[in-house]
Amino acid sequence: MKFGVVTFPGSNCDHDMIDALRHDMGQEVIELWHKDKDLSAFNTEDCIVLPGGFSYGDYLRCGAIARFSPMMQSVIDFANNGGRVLGVCNGFQILCEAGLLPGVLLLNQRQQFVCKNVYLKSENTATPITRFLAGTPLKIPVAHGEGRYYADEATLDGLFANNQVLFRYCDEFGNIHDDHNFNGAARNIAGITNKDKNVFGMMPHPERATSRDLLNTDGQLIFQGLIG
Repeated sequence: MKFGVVTFPGSNCDHDMIDALRHDMGQEVIELWHKDKDLSAFNTEDCIVLPGGFSYGDYLRCGAIARFSPMMQSVIDFANNGGRVLGVCNGFQILCEAGLLPGVLLLNQRQQFVCKNVYLKSENTATPITRFLAGTPLKIPVAHGEGRYYADEATLDGLFANNQVLFRYCDEFGNIHDDHNFNGAARNIAGITNKDKNVFGMMPHPERATSRDLLNTDGQLIFQGLIG
């Protein structure tokens, strides 16, 4: 399995992602530039990753400009043909702006940037990324100011009915309640997938939790689901 990691102007987690996948997970990684369009080296068993950061300075809305980069049209086509795509933090915002995932990411409830370890868990075994994780609380870092997931009630109901909710914020024991919903996300949602379950978006950063040197390897469990 190959991973392609896209760098946009303003990306600042691209090399974190590359290092985690290449060195901690032992995977082949191809670095991709936002002005390029060629994804011919990848097939539907591979995964394109949109990393975190502040693409194009987060002007207008987070991800709103990156959505129109030349590479993103190829990523949209790749996803529509069944290829796997993972967006983390700013990458999640870009996927929503591109229409590959429903909903939007809004300012955190307290309108403050948050950078800390949080807990999340999956209640979903229907997607590759979560098939081994149901019920297991994971400690994963977050770093965002606009990470509050929002969608209308009908969309939220559909996400749960179709097993499209990847992760929800919880406490260290896996209890889901408002006290641990630090950014005010709708129904504690930390990550979702599309209906075909090949496009994944999440606000927490699993690539920052793959190294023993950082005393946290919970992020490896998330990537292992993709690798199979």
